[in-house]
Amino acid sequence: MSAAGTKTFAAVDLGASSGRVMTGRVGPDTLHLTEAHRFPNRPVHLPEGLRWDILGLYGGVVDGLRAAGPVDSVGIDSWAVDYGLLAADGSLLGNPVHYRDRRTEGVPEQVWATVPPDVLYRATGIQYAPFNTLYQLVAAQGTPQLAAARNLLLIPDLIAYWLTGERGTELTNASTTQLIDPRTGDWNRALADRLGIDLALFAPLRRPGDPAGTLLPEVRERTGLSGPVPVTAVGSHDTASAVAAVPAGRGERFAYLCTGTWSLAGLELDAPVTTGASGAANFTNELGIDGTVRFLRNIMGLWLLQECMRAWELTDVTPLLAEAARIPALRYVVDAAAPEFLAPGDMPGRIAAACRATGGPVPHSPGEITRCVLDSLALAHRRAIREAQRL
Repeated sequence: MSAAGTKTFAAVDLGASSGRVMTGRVGPDTLHLTEAHRFPNRPVHLPEGLRWDILGLYGGVVDGLRAAGPVDSVGIDSWAVDYGLLAADGSLLGNPVHYRDRRTEGVPEQVWATVPPDVLYRATGIQYAPFNTLYQLVAAQGTPQLAAARNLLLIPDLIAYWLTGERGTELTNASTTQLIDPRTGDWNRALADRLGIDLALFAPLRRPGDPAGTLLPEVRERTGLSGPVPVTAVGSHDTASAVAAVPAGRGERFAYLCTGTWSLAGLELDAPVTTGASGAANFTNELGIDGTVRFLRNIMGLWLLQECMRAWELTDVTPLLAEAARIPALRYVVDAAAPEFLAPGDMPGRIAAACRATGGPVPHSPGEITRCVLDSLALAHRRAIREAQRL
């Protein structure tokens, strides 16, 4: 049990390259964070495409809850847009498709033939990305798995379902599907109908702070936790939780940079911005905590460096940063948002090719390429914050 005046929470945080379970002890004017367990997130290349190892992630969550010890509540966040499909009996229909899978190639153009991109943006406020849930569902139309599905759960909601047996769709993550009206905070049913997307697949919407069930007896047995242990809906899109944690006072104007495999840079607003200029600049309006809007741009992020390190078979970034620091700034620069950097495979070669295509100097050593990545990301972040203020 927690000491008098304090409570202990388990925060399950699933990123695109690793997951972790943190414990937070909260008391008057006190927050103490401890990493209880960290585990890798290694997507799997199957003959049918790129898939998440969702069972491995769930095992890591259970191990993390066991390591966390007694807690007063559990919350779960993850990356956005991806989902699992459930059969009528609640069983999972295959491993969730990874957003970097190629199945959505050509699908946006197919969608735009029915709903032009400017109409789509005004309806949802969500920036174009080829892996948005909307495009994934259109790509899945006609497949046996979607035909057999009776429920669709976004990744954090799927983990919560396995922990509690209860189904729901948390709103901040649902807003990234490109199927939510950011003005009403509800599904855009007219849009879904035009594209043949069955919104009945989604479980009822939840908002941050809503109850999401209690740990099942068999889960408590595996984790050693004594019940009941409630699970609470949080800002289950990890960026929603990150922005909620910005130490800004009420009414204070601030920008944020949220950096991981993806980077997100933008502002917190009271209402969405869905102007033509905002759509042309590819800014998104994702719903946040307490009715706020995260007006931001997605930037390719540290994925570029992660993929380079995988190609170089390196695991320690420290020597790379030291080598990069000795190289003059801005000698090598690429467009960090370029679509050719989205898929996995030979990232150093693609970065060098992008530099070569602009006629500028070409990086060759790992230090030069690392400097190129970091300088390019710095410029992309600065550009995003400036454009967010202008828009």
